[in-house]
Amino acid sequence: MKNERQPLYIQIQEYFRHRISNAELKEGEKIPSEKELMEQFDVSRITVANALMQLAKDGWIYRVPGRGSFVQGNQEEAEESLTEEDSKPPAAPEVMINTKSRYLGNKTERNASENKTKRLGLIVPYLIDYFSLRLIQGINRVLEKSEYSLCIVQTYNRIEREEATILELVRDGVEGLIIFPCDTETYNEEVLTLKQNKYPFVLIDRYFHGVETNSVRCDGLVGGEMAVDYLWNLGHRDIAICSDSPFPTITVEDRISGYMEGLKQKGALINPSLILTDFFVEYKGVDPEHPLYRFIKNRMATAFITLNSRLGLHLMAICRELGLRVPEDISILTFDDPSPGTDESGFVSYISQSEDLMGEEAARILTTLLAGKAAEQDHKYHKILLQPKLVERQSTAKYLRN
Repeated sequence: MKNERQPLYIQIQEYFRHRISNAELKEGEKIPSEKELMEQFDVSRITVANALMQLAKDGWIYRVPGRGSFVQGNQEEAEESLTEEDSKPPAAPEVMINTKSRYLGNKTERNASENKTKRLGLIVPYLIDYFSLRLIQGINRVLEKSEYSLCIVQTYNRIEREEATILELVRDGVEGLIIFPCDTETYNEEVLTLKQNKYPFVLIDRYFHGVETNSVRCDGLVGGEMAVDYLWNLGHRDIAICSDSPFPTITVEDRISGYMEGLKQKGALINPSLILTDFFVEYKGVDPEHPLYRFIKNRMATAFITLNSRLGLHLMAICRELGLRVPEDISILTFDDPSPGTDESGFVSYISQSEDLMGEEAARILTTLLAGKAAEQDHKYHKILLQPKLVERQSTAKYLRN
């Protein structure tokens, strides 16, 4: 590292920019893993993640979940390269689970004729918050006027359960799938198999670099910028952003990239210690030994952006335990509304993803595909990017400096 005055994540960026510019790293070449970079530069995981996110945003590299990071090139070619030896999905649609063969994409293998009502599947990590319920409400608004009913399965945020669920639903005759992927470092290989077999499905809240699919999501980059802009205008300068899982999903990366961009637009230096993503939150009560508890206790930030509403409520519980007032002592802004949303009595300020609309759009895409209308659009994938909205309530306030 040549310039010790530069932040570490910028030094890593400059290192790769130099190597790519000098053709030491060529188009499509895979760069070392996050773990290898941590060892090479003797830095933390979040420092490496910040550097890679900015390199991807600036167009130097692109990232494929579960595969790694590659020097920027033609991403259509990158998708084709997934069939090469170092990243080969199943060569045939046969998949093994519990030693029994299951077949995807073969209409003759499905049992839809045994069902009086055609079914669609919704696969979600959890059904524990109002985000999922509003998503389902949006889907049902479309399906109630159709011939389809909805079968809902939660994966408990486990990729192996997600894989098994896809196989089970397809085998049992479900006509199409809406998939909310779980939080993992790798994406589900069965998604590639669905794509190969031209099985109708739509991803919600996520997309995969290098893998073209139908998708509906909210713009996390804009949401992150919007959150920073709002809190900055309230007078906050030490603004932390935190996640409840260390897995670098696309959604998390986009929101943190938006957070970083928002600070840059204000001319502020990015403080990596305020990006709190390198741990799990298990939601088993307030733990005085957890890094988040210690961070809040030490008053390291005056405002927090949480990447989901459940984490926002957890931070409020920590504040109560510590005798800190929200918003007088600490402001909390979440992604998604933690309240029922049936009236205006909610307390928490939040960035809305319009999850009911997200559900509607996903259901429309899927029913359109099943109606055979996709051929009219030259087999192009449907990609809908919703714009986030700020909803200001009582958990945020102006910061009054001493």
